[in-house]
Amino acid sequence: MRTLWAIGRRRPALALLATTTLALALGLTQVTAQVATFNEREVRSETSALDDPKLDVWSLDFRFKDPRLIKVNIPGRGTRICWYMWYQVINRTRAPRVFLPEFELVTLDHPGVYRDEVLPSVQEAIKRIEDTTGYQDIKNSVTIAAEPIPKSEPAGEAFPRAVTGVAIWDGTPADPSKRDAKTPDLADSTRFSIFVSGLSNGWVLVDPLVSGGATREPPVVRRKTLQLNFKRLGDRFQLDSRQISFVSPAEWIYRAAQIPLPPALPKAGKGDAGKDKAPPKGARLELDVLKAGRLGK
Repeated sequence: MRTLWAIGRRRPALALLATTTLALALGLTQVTAQVATFNEREVRSETSALDDPKLDVWSLDFRFKDPRLIKVNIPGRGTRICWYMWYQVINRTRAPRVFLPEFELVTLDHPGVYRDEVLPSVQEAIKRIEDTTGYQDIKNSVTIAAEPIPKSEPAGEAFPRAVTGVAIWDGTPADPSKRDAKTPDLADSTRFSIFVSGLSNGWVLVDPLVSGGATREPPVVRRKTLQLNFKRLGDRFQLDSRQISFVSPAEWIYRAAQIPLPPALPKAGKGDAGKDKAPPKGARLELDVLKAGRLGK
């Protein structure tokens, strides 16, 4: 009886061992099938102590996958290894919002700043991996701003109306012999952050640092920005998407933006008992911040 009882007790363990062995044998197939879904994360909008209550600050929710690598022949550049990040934007605010994105990839171990590029050949190659049916209609950082992000109901009440996009960075030549050992590029980075601007209308003005009685500089604009941190294993000759992983937590910060302040507000002539009329400073600055964030520095 004890022998039969022991065998019965071991059967679940033997079944689990057999299942695990089969899973390992089919591991490559499973990974391939899950490429488009296995590591999505969602960052919900959060209030900050720096949010200006007079601005009625709103923020969009952001869903993303860890950055990945793709080899593409880019016209005029040759075969390159590009980095990209698939993402979705969800609007759970009170009204439709225009998303004017700006993605900056900042390397920490080999300091450098890389900005998202619109590369149609790379975007099409990414679609063949991430959206084989075309259902997601993946957009780039220009086309995603063409229409407002539609309003979604609060989480748990309805399925979100997510809009999908991709940020792309041109990383390094695919041929290792063409890489300049003296010039760092993304292949050298093992620690980096991605800053996502445009998810919020939040901004503040901060006095710049002044040293030695220097002439006072104009205030610095800081925009509410999402910071995502990542790490990568391997070296510049071992580039594999599976080596890149997210470092928790995601953070909402107010980050300095290279955006010029608007010029002095024009006077519109006298009125109302001789007082000069001008648009509200906050409204003018907010508009300029949003435009500058999309159109350049």
